[in-house]
Amino acid sequence: MVDRQGTRQLTLAANQPAAATPGAGQKAPQRLRLATRESRLALWQANHVADQLRARYPACRVGLVGMTTRGDQIQDRPLSEVGGKGLFTKELELALLDGRAELAVHSLKDVPMELPDAFELTCVLARADPRDAFVSGRHAELAQMPAGSVVGTSSLRRAVQLREKFPALRIEPLRGNLDTRLAKLDAGQYDAIVLAAAGLKRLGLASRIRQVMSPELSLPAPGQGVLGIEIRRDQSEVRDALSFLEDPDTLLAVTAERAVSQALGGNCHTPLGAYARLAPNGELRLDALLADDAGNIRRASLQEAAPSTSQARLLGERVAAMLLR
Repeated sequence: MVDRQGTRQLTLAANQPAAATPGAGQKAPQRLRLATRESRLALWQANHVADQLRARYPACRVGLVGMTTRGDQIQDRPLSEVGGKGLFTKELELALLDGRAELAVHSLKDVPMELPDAFELTCVLARADPRDAFVSGRHAELAQMPAGSVVGTSSLRRAVQLREKFPALRIEPLRGNLDTRLAKLDAGQYDAIVLAAAGLKRLGLASRIRQVMSPELSLPAPGQGVLGIEIRRDQSEVRDALSFLEDPDTLLAVTAERAVSQALGGNCHTPLGAYARLAPNGELRLDALLADDAGNIRRASLQEAAPSTSQARLLGERVAAMLLR
């Protein structure tokens, strides 16, 4: 079904998890509509959030509002040349602004560091696998690929790390959603491709992964493996209704990671990686890298106590300063 604005109203699967009870004094929402891109992975992510909302608020009417973004439409040029990460969020934000949806579900690594004033990133869910994945039908791992083999990736961050560690390989641009990229690999356009492990696992495609790449081999992007929820800043009731989705440990990690990117002006033109995780002693460890135009990579690491988001943000800013020095 298509509404008057041309966005498709998508129904949810009937199977829902067992209901949970809202917190004391919390008002249950009557309706929650989730704006989402229409790729298979984006729909999985939106349904994952919607299932939790329906379990928490069984009387609430939950539905998806699917749409195609400019980032989905432009497939023949690198993202850094056509407007950056905002191309994946603008149409969803319009749906929030004109009242077609109450929240938007994003892969956090696709969310710009600075949102328009009318919106906020209200919560992040527990992180899935943050690592990159090597996918190939011909080779078991990157180190086994012969010189001249073609590896596809859409990410400048991945490309500079691959060129540094495997200079004999050819790194070529690769656009499209996850299924499109896999189809290009299977058609023989590439000898291998590098994708986010989380997306493959979410769609039941873990068997396609030949090598899960450690952060030492390929440092992830800020927010990789994390789902973020965006709402209108003036919708306090929606914010309250979504608060149960927040994962505190993930929030600390991505706050530090995104602080690095924000301090360095990170965008699709910036080969930048940042990955934070809690150490066994409870401190937050943050590793980051930044590459210059020549592909030279600078790295920095820091581990500090970070029991609050403000301290996690300071940790990210300190690591960014180390990279600049």
